[in-house]
Amino acid sequence: MSADKARRVIDQIRGRPYEETLMILELMPYRACEAIIKIVFSAGANASNNLGLSKSSLVISKAEVNEGKTLKRIRARAQGRANQILKRTCHITITVKGLPSESVVEVNPS
Repeated sequence: MSADKARRVIDQIRGRPYEETLMILELMPYRACEAIIKIVFSAGANASNNLGLSKSSLVISKAEVNEGKTLKRIRARAQGRANQILKRTCHITITVKGLPSESVVEVNPS
């Protein structure tokens, strides 16, 4: 998919909570959402497994789409001619961070 098509979706989820992001992506009608859901889900699983953060406290802190390689293909046309088809790709980067939870302070009456 092209970077423009992915950016259209990424701009809607940047800065949102993890669970809200998944709900938004499931309801959006764009084909790019399928790949982005997998990336967001993987980022949440990595934060939960590797850092021990709860998924309810995660926020999409950084989401960016950069252009990748362009695959060049040829389509045959009339009278021996050929047109070039450019299949564009993109690199999607999503970073999540945990919200600082409200710390409970215990007071020792002594």
